[in-house]
Amino acid sequence: MPGLFIDVKVDPEVAKDATLAAKLAEVCPVSIFKASERGLEIVESELDECVLCDLCLEVAPGKVEIVKLYEQK
Repeated sequence: MPGLFIDVKVDPEVAKDATLAAKLAEVCPVSIFKASERGLEIVESELDECVLCDLCLEVAPGKVEIVKLYEQK
């Protein structure tokens, strides 16, 4: 089940990049990202644990988007 409050969108090219996947998994303090052989996986059960630290945005500027579902109408 996706998050109730937060969703994360990642550029498909970034998701395939093993090096960037590892960096995203490393910087996320709540383990939303998981690096695997296939690239980046989003751990949906952790989405609502996001603390909005923006570290993922710094690692992949313009390639990762944090969607605040509670701000959408």
